[in-house]
Amino acid sequence: MAALTVGVAAPVHGQIYSWRDENGTLVLSDKPRPGALVRTFAVPRGDAVRATRPVTSSRALLYDDLIGEHARLNDIRPSLVRAVIQVESAFNPRAVSPKGAMGLMQLMPETARTLGVANAFDPEQNVRGGVAYLRQLLDRYDGNEELALAAYNAGPNAVDRYGHSVPPYRETQNYVSRIGEMATIASNGRPQTRIYRVVEVIDGREVVRYTDKKPGSGH
Repeated sequence: MAALTVGVAAPVHGQIYSWRDENGTLVLSDKPRPGALVRTFAVPRGDAVRATRPVTSSRALLYDDLIGEHARLNDIRPSLVRAVIQVESAFNPRAVSPKGAMGLMQLMPETARTLGVANAFDPEQNVRGGVAYLRQLLDRYDGNEELALAAYNAGPNAVDRYGHSVPPYRETQNYVSRIGEMATIASNGRPQTRIYRVVEVIDGREVVRYTDKKPGSGH
């Protein structure tokens, strides 16, 4: 689920304004920031737009105790919870997806309400609810992590519709594979692979994939 939305509405040229907000985050907009001088540049039409979301180790460490506590309470490997959070939000507690999923573990509003999460942007509530939801999915699929992860990404109905198997959606299959790989590496004590969430907008449609290769690195 993406915290950054990139869209292509039509094959036109436009004006893009950029600045950094009070948190140092780069902001791109088709409108200038009121009352401020900003740098502008023309952007020609492109067939695809890429966005990547790596996680910094310092941000991840902020939530280590929280993850450990709720992973223990729900009998889930902490490495699995960390991998889900990295891919879902890159440890950004304010992340919001285009579909409305919120916070570290990207809870949908209805899911958050069901789990008793009053404020999905509060890390403690979000992780508590997200890990509890992951536990529910693991129980639903008899401890099968692949199916639980597929349901976390695509919804339980999709998993059930395809006969209790990972749905044939590229994003979901990539999601399950990457998170499983990251969690296993971390559990075995090996250096954790950095995973990038890449959004490509092709012909006006978002295509999401996960990769351990940094986009644009040429490797």
